[in-house]
Amino acid sequence: MFDTLNDPVGSLIVDAAERHVPVLLAEVLDFLEPARGGLFVDCTLGMGGHAEALLDASPSVVVIGMDRDAESLNLARERLSRFGDRFTAVHADYRGIAEVLSERAPGRGAAGVLADLGVSSHQLNEAERGFAFSKEAPLDMRMDRSTGDTAADLVAQLDEEELAHIIYIYGEETRSRRIARAICRERQREPIATTTRLAEIVARASGIPRHKQRIHPATKTFQALRIAVNSELDKLDDFLRDAVDVLAPGAGWR
Repeated sequence: MFDTLNDPVGSLIVDAAERHVPVLLAEVLDFLEPARGGLFVDCTLGMGGHAEALLDASPSVVVIGMDRDAESLNLARERLSRFGDRFTAVHADYRGIAEVLSERAPGRGAAGVLADLGVSSHQLNEAERGFAFSKEAPLDMRMDRSTGDTAADLVAQLDEEELAHIIYIYGEETRSRRIARAICRERQREPIATTTRLAEIVARASGIPRHKQRIHPATKTFQALRIAVNSELDKLDDFLRDAVDVLAPGAGWR
């Protein structure tokens, strides 16, 4: 992924990972206090912005970066290559933190654990990933494209009640039943395989006049499907327990 900047000749190309600055970076560093050194686990590595800041804070910092998105992992690995063996990239779900540490740092506790849950700007900007509806793309939405059902699979397979439940619970969409009914009706005519087709179906079903739309009518439905596809809210309590368990004595929470 490359971005073009407006340089004098219009040809300066900079890698997106190099330019990415994570949100709330100062707050994260203040909370984790990496200047004290130690092992930190970035459970949602993304393009490596948080990990880079942690590693820059002290030469005694070591970071294990986990991500289930192989493409983001590769971008981060390249970005952080200058840190050598102080950084380790692992293709894994953040809920596997205990297993990853037992394999990569046996017997060593973490000084801090970071998890920035949700979709990244890189994933949203890559149209072919299917997270956004601004451009036509396959209806995918998987953070790990090597496994699991796509959003198109869910839209094709779930019954009306299941779809409505997902859209209401994960998207907080009050028109969930109307939207689910429209999806089930339209998929009988033709498979819903692209982002733009689903967005059009949802927009029509919502019945919201254009002049009253504060956000695109499909925003909440897309959020709901993304959460469902990636099981984002499953076993969060297990992760929080494991994240505490892997901390070194004295690391604690503030």
